[in-house]
Amino acid sequence: MAFKRYRDYNGYLREIFGERVQKISLDAGLGCPNRDGTLSRKGCIFCDALGSGTGALIRHGISIEEQIDRARRALKRRYKADKFIAYFQSFTNTYASVVKLKALYDAALAPRDIVGLSIATRPDCVDHETLSLLASYQERHLVWLEYGLQSAHDQTLRRINRGHDVATFERAVLMTRNAGLNICAHIILGLPGENREMMIETARFIAGLPIQGVKIHLLYVVEGTPLAHLYRKGGLRCLEQEEYVSLVVDFLELLPSHMVIQRLTGDPGRSKLVAPAWAVEKNTTLNLIRECMEKEDKWQGRLYNGSIVGT
Repeated sequence: MAFKRYRDYNGYLREIFGERVQKISLDAGLGCPNRDGTLSRKGCIFCDALGSGTGALIRHGISIEEQIDRARRALKRRYKADKFIAYFQSFTNTYASVVKLKALYDAALAPRDIVGLSIATRPDCVDHETLSLLASYQERHLVWLEYGLQSAHDQTLRRINRGHDVATFERAVLMTRNAGLNICAHIILGLPGENREMMIETARFIAGLPIQGVKIHLLYVVEGTPLAHLYRKGGLRCLEQEEYVSLVVDFLELLPSHMVIQRLTGDPGRSKLVAPAWAVEKNTTLNLIRECMEKEDKWQGRLYNGSIVGT
């Protein structure tokens, strides 16, 4: 078997279930405190007003059950998959009462072929009651909580109007691990004002926390966002593809080898993408990352220092 340079998500799922497992992206119709006026009405500067994911419920009124049914049929045809993970992706998926969240999660986990639950949220939108609810599903399902960090630098978080600081993320991580839940951190490379060393410092930061997975995103500019305005004024230089590849490889080397790499780049829609144009070349970017690791004989964890807090 060829040497694996990083621990990929599909391989991780095969380790657990012995077969291919596909994520189903869901829209629960929930909001975000950074858009409803609780923190701000502007949102993060890179965020599409419709959020990431399907937009199925917010835009089209499609129920969780129907979203799952439609996606499951399509994924069975395309990937021959028989097991699925319900992925609550759009906006902040713990931003509701526990009663409402339980109804949503229960609906998603009702089909027998749904073997996991993944919840995308903000680190300032969890509490012990919500974490206890999520932990209760672990007896029968694989459960992950995905927290948007984006950067380990408070000045960057203020610049992108994130609405929370790094300390809030760290508290949420420790509280979540105390509940026994898996954590995936989202980070973005190429944020305004950040240089290479700042981005690498974010890798060192998450490597030192009890985090089980990471999603690495490219900063790309989407039409209708404050970031698009900043870009057109000349206030943002997007990363070149070679720069991004080099950054990702260096980032991976600092992460512990057990950490699951759930994503290595963003996946923008062509119709709303402003820049960079190469962002739509997902497979090319992934191949370049793998080729760079092979050529330079680098691998995930090669430079990891072995120190984790809060375990």
